[in-house]
Amino acid sequence: MKIGVSTFVTDQGIRPAPLGRALEERGFDSLFIAEHSHIPVDRRTPYPGGGDLPEVYYHTLDPYVTLAAIASVTERLLLGTGIALLVQRDPIHTANEVASLDVISGGRAVFGVGAGWNREEMENHGTDPSTRGRLMNERLRAIRELWTKEKPEFHGEFVNFDPVFLWPKPVQRPHPPIYVGGGGEAAFRRIAELGDAWLANSGSPEELRPQMERLREVAGREVPVTLYAMPEDAEAVEGYQRIGVERVLFYLPSMPEAETIARLDSMAGIAARFR
Repeated sequence: MKIGVSTFVTDQGIRPAPLGRALEERGFDSLFIAEHSHIPVDRRTPYPGGGDLPEVYYHTLDPYVTLAAIASVTERLLLGTGIALLVQRDPIHTANEVASLDVISGGRAVFGVGAGWNREEMENHGTDPSTRGRLMNERLRAIRELWTKEKPEFHGEFVNFDPVFLWPKPVQRPHPPIYVGGGGEAAFRRIAELGDAWLANSGSPEELRPQMERLREVAGREVPVTLYAMPEDAEAVEGYQRIGVERVLFYLPSMPEAETIARLDSMAGIAARFR
């Protein structure tokens, strides 16, 4: 069982470099960080977790600036987005950012993507929430072309460009792994066509097992599963290990450095049981 950490890196918590060093020193295999470019003041979309929107959403650092800083002080830690909001991102800029991170880190970038939930946030980026699924699929296809072709071009409903040069190309071949967030049939079809792994964000082992079986049916292959943002519970980790989850990501709250280090020490003690 691989064990990593998922978190919001904010301007109120530990800085990126000390966080990266602390994770690698304690043997965690990966870090996946959340993205929100901004939060609209007039937000009508309810928070999926219920209640008020947690303060971390208002203070989130840019994921690729953050992961590049962490790459510079680590050697083994996988560096992922959990998730990058692709429906709010220009695909050419994003392809360049992820490829640049992969080069800087020596091939450790993981491209975790999702469609998001905050409709007003999407609309501020010019995205129609009702077509975000098709938009996300098209941007993923375009990004893969940009990563893998010498003179990529793309002509679709939402993305359109004639042949271009885009370097650097990623270190990983054919490209950094694409971890797709979300659940249900639409996400599973997206994984089947465009993804390398499922970034699941909820569900007990008993709930997750039939979803993994359905994903296998839709994809026609085994699909690695990483479970996002779980509490550091050894019994739960054992349950996920039994059903074949490849990796769990303990959720780390955004806290000052001293508190973060203490929390990571506790997490590392649990993680050590599964190595």
